[in-house]
Amino acid sequence: MHQLVLHPDCTAGPIRSISAQIHPTESGCEAVFRVEGDMDVIVVPEKSAPERMDNLWKTTCFEIFWQPEGDSYYREFNLSPSLRWACYDFDDFRLNSRDAPVERIEQTCTNNARSLELTASIDSALPLPASVALNAIIETKEGDLQFWALAFADGKPEFHSEVCRALNLAGRL
Repeated sequence: MHQLVLHPDCTAGPIRSISAQIHPTESGCEAVFRVEGDMDVIVVPEKSAPERMDNLWKTTCFEIFWQPEGDSYYREFNLSPSLRWACYDFDDFRLNSRDAPVERIEQTCTNNARSLELTASIDSALPLPASVALNAIIETKEGDLQFWALAFADGKPEFHSEVCRALNLAGRL
């Protein structure tokens, strides 16, 4: 598991740690996000039908950014504990956002008073080698947002920054 770090501008809160892992598969990838802390004071979106939906990042959500090596293009996945999801393609930094093709996203989410774990199995074209970001947004019941990532560029939290894509996944399976 890779440890995510809290953005330095965010106030420490109820979450002690967030870890994540990702593995390429023949048809896409599998990922796990694990949150540890006081779950009673964070917003965990209620389970719903697994469907594509925008603006999931406005509350507790997990993200994967996948950028093929040597390319400016990247794909973003938003994964909600509600089981809703989103997937976007960009030609370059926040340029030409559009819905990306996805054959399947299957998620499970379990949580209790001390932890939350989301797993995702994604069938979508994800070329290797690639630079990958694993991110989390945590909303407290007071309305505060925390931003977690493998790494951050200087300045405000910006998950679209290449600095966040700190995990390098090697060539073919």
